[in-house]
Amino acid sequence: MTIAGIFPGQGSQSLGMLSALSADFVEVRDTFQEASEILGRDLWLMSQEGTEAAINSTENTQPLMLAAGVAVWRVWLKQGGCQPVALAGHSLGEYSALVAAGALAFTDAVSLVAERARLMQSAVTDGEGAMAAILGLDDAQIVAACAQAAQGDVVEAVNFNSPGQVVIAGSAAAIDRAIQVATEMGAKKAIKLSVSVPSHCALMKPAAEKLAVRLVATPFSPAQIPVLHNVDAATRDTVDSTRAALEQQLYRPVRWVDTILGLQGQYAATAAVEFGPGKVLVGLNKRIDRKLTSVCILDSKTLEEALKLCEEAAA
Repeated sequence: MTIAGIFPGQGSQSLGMLSALSADFVEVRDTFQEASEILGRDLWLMSQEGTEAAINSTENTQPLMLAAGVAVWRVWLKQGGCQPVALAGHSLGEYSALVAAGALAFTDAVSLVAERARLMQSAVTDGEGAMAAILGLDDAQIVAACAQAAQGDVVEAVNFNSPGQVVIAGSAAAIDRAIQVATEMGAKKAIKLSVSVPSHCALMKPAAEKLAVRLVATPFSPAQIPVLHNVDAATRDTVDSTRAALEQQLYRPVRWVDTILGLQGQYAATAAVEFGPGKVLVGLNKRIDRKLTSVCILDSKTLEEALKLCEEAAA
C-alpha cells in the first residue's frame, strides 16, 4: 500500500462541514480560528451557521476550503498519520497541498488565497461568466462543442475531472450555446454550476497577471513532499516555477485525470486520502480508476479507516 494525499477545492464546501471531526479534535477549530484572525471574519461560524450564499461566494469559499483542508491534514498528523509519497489538490486545493508539503506557510496561504479570490471575483462582472458540467461525452467532443459554441466569446473545457465528466467555463452566453451543442451531440446531462466566477479559462488572465505580483511577494520554500500541479500533473523544482504554476492555474485547465494517473504512475500510489470536507475527489477517483483505494476523512470513524491504510503501508 502506497498512499498519496489529495485536497479538494471549491464545490466541496457545505454548511456544517467538519462539525463531527471538530467535536473530537481541537485542531479543526484552532485552524479556522487562525485563518479568521488573519482575515477579520469568523470562518468557522460562517461554515456552521452561515448561509449557502455566503459559503458559495468565491471570496469566502476559498479561505474556507483552505482552512478545511489544512485542518484535516493537521488532525491526520496529530493522530500519527503517515507521510504520503506525493500530494495534489484540485484547483484551490493545490494551495492546501503546498501548505501540507511545507512549501507555503499557512498564514501566508490564507492571505494569498483571499487575494486570489478577490482578484477572480473582480475579473468578471457578476452574471457575465458561468460554468457547467458536461456528462457523457469524451474530452475531444467537449472541446469541439466549445469551439463550435464560442462565436467570438470565451468558452473552454477547464476541469478534466474524470472520464465522461468535464467542466466548461466562459461567458454566460457562450456557456448556454455550448450546453445546447453538447446536448445535441448526445451528452447525458449538462448542469450549470452555482459558482460566482468562471474559473480556469481565459477570462481569468487579468486576475492571473495581478496574482503574479502577489505570488512574487509571498515567501515559498522547496516542497518537502512532491506536489503535482493542476496545469500539467507535474512537480516543480524551484519556488519560481511553483509561483508560475499557480499563476497559470487561474486560466489553464485542471487536469485531474492526468494528476491521478501521475500519482499512480510516477509515485506508485495505490491509495489516496482526501483531506477536506466531503468526498468529491473520492467520487472522481472511482471513475478514473476503481483499483485506486480512495478514502475521505469526515469524522473519527473515517479517520480510523484512513489510518489503517498507514498500517498496511508499513506492513
